[in-house]
Amino acid sequence: MKAFIMEIVKKVQADFTDTIILPAAEGTYSTLKNKLGKETFLGEWYLIDQNCINQFAKATGDNQWIHTDSERAKVDSPFKSTIAHGFLTLALIPALTETTNPEKTPYPEAKMVVMYGLNNVRYLYPIKSGSRVRARVRLVGLTPIKQSIEVVNEVSIEVENRSRPACIAETILRLRF
Repeated sequence: MKAFIMEIVKKVQADFTDTIILPAAEGTYSTLKNKLGKETFLGEWYLIDQNCINQFAKATGDNQWIHTDSERAKVDSPFKSTIAHGFLTLALIPALTETTNPEKTPYPEAKMVVMYGLNNVRYLYPIKSGSRVRARVRLVGLTPIKQSIEVVNEVSIEVENRSRPACIAETILRLRF
């Protein structure tokens, strides 16, 4: 029985080792492992104007007045302005973090980077039309999986001249090698 268990342990260890030691992934994994818990990116400021909000409203069908009717928002909104959709904020994460920029990719060795999902998402402060935002990224998780590395980042969307972030989300990326 003991020999049988040892054989299983060796197979599991071999599978795990194969996952980590893919030659193409080895350097990326090692580099990322050294960055765990640290800030890895601070983006440029990006303007979210009414045109951006209206385009998102049109694309999603979410034409709620709080987003699209500037005149009504001045009177009826507690923010006295239209505000960006929460999902617009999330949709901008790839651009704000430059994870999809082929000229500045943070994972050049990966054949493909896929947004695998989100963990916690919190909207802490509204983004008023005309505000500038940027992303701040901290690496919080790293898991080798078959032919891939799963990367979990805490992304804070900051609003210029505000102390509280608009949104904090944990993104899950899969880097395929």
